[in-house]
Amino acid sequence: MQGSSAIVLETILKRRSVRNFTAQVPDPSLLMTLLKAAMAAPSARNRQPWAFIAITERPIMDSLAEGLPYTKMLYTAGAAIVVCGDSTIELQAGATDLWYQDAAAASQNILLQASAMGLGAVWSALFPYEDRSAHVRNILGLPAHISPFSIIPLGYPSGEDLPKDKFKPERIHWEKW
Repeated sequence: MQGSSAIVLETILKRRSVRNFTAQVPDPSLLMTLLKAAMAAPSARNRQPWAFIAITERPIMDSLAEGLPYTKMLYTAGAAIVVCGDSTIELQAGATDLWYQDAAAASQNILLQASAMGLGAVWSALFPYEDRSAHVRNILGLPAHISPFSIIPLGYPSGEDLPKDKFKPERIHWEKW
């Protein structure tokens, strides 16, 4: 592998779930870069049924952390991005439930771009958990047509979280099962 292909694979392999952060808050321009990466994700029929909420205010992040059982790292993260689906962006009949696949692709793009920029991030699920979604809806004042999909705490990693080798050749099948 050469050139940009090797760089992409290196970024993918070095990406890790970062749950431990320094106190430094990422500059808004870095968050904008992450949001641009999110919106470059593939989308069913290119409808892009997503919306994003970038958060840097400590009281909001702390309030979110209080009601999200697996997202306590929000207490120390410098920022967070909530990835949402927007039901007012119509898809063709029979394809209306694809928004969460699009939101997943956008979430992954944020994680990869964060890693490439030297930031740490971790994906925390909101969808399909109604209790988590309701908490986020309440704190952020989401309208009824917006469904929270994931929350991604992010910031500068403290160095405690290391990449894991997740490659399992036994899960690969060629031509047939």
